[in-house]
Amino acid sequence: MIIPTLQGTIDRRILINFQVEQEVLNNFLPKPFKAKLVNGKGIAGICLIRLKEIRPKGFPKQLGIASENGAHRIAVEWIENGVQKEGVYIPRRDTSSKLNAFAGGTLFPGVHHLAQFVVNESAGIYEVAFNSDDDTTLSIKAKETQIWPTESIFENLSCASTFFQNGALGYSPGGSNFQGIELKTYAWKVHQLAVVDVQSSFFENEQVFPQGSVKFDNALLMKNIEHEWIGLKSIAKS
Repeated sequence: MIIPTLQGTIDRRILINFQVEQEVLNNFLPKPFKAKLVNGKGIAGICLIRLKEIRPKGFPKQLGIASENGAHRIAVEWIENGVQKEGVYIPRRDTSSKLNAFAGGTLFPGVHHLAQFVVNESAGIYEVAFNSDDDTTLSIKAKETQIWPTESIFENLSCASTFFQNGALGYSPGGSNFQGIELKTYAWKVHQLAVVDVQSSFFENEQVFPQGSVKFDNALLMKNIEHEWIGLKSIAKS
């Protein structure tokens, strides 16, 4: 099935990005996906996104819903009908919304784990944490900055912005296929964040990501972005 087109506003979106060894990601990724590389490293991370006024396209804003959500993402590329494509593979999704959790796989792609979110945002400082129904946890404290991290494998904010803007296609596991959705923003603008502290039980699982294979790279911020989620044709699992 194809997910119906939804529209709304990205009230706040934080992208927490890590460098990951290519071999580790390719061992984790299902076919047909393989890691998309930047200077020999794969890129994975978490999208912490607060959505509001989300409703089927064409419906009034008053019928829209709001939610806090977390998506674990890996930048990937694959061949589809002889054409190379790029986007993100999303192995898990977490949400504060019981509706999102119930409708995962129908209105929204993939399984959505119900999670408790704690959010504190003030004066350019962002603290977001969640604890999911299967005890997956994440927390970040970050602040707005004008300084690009010197250890990033991206040369500057513009390079990172372009990379993530190009990864607009997202696929999540769902039954016998990968359910797809495209993020179409009416404007694209990112700001940089300086991370004070970040913890992710997903990326700290050394059975999947051996010690030393994951390194923090950068964090980005988007605010007040009008957008659409457009359903894509599913990709069959190999």
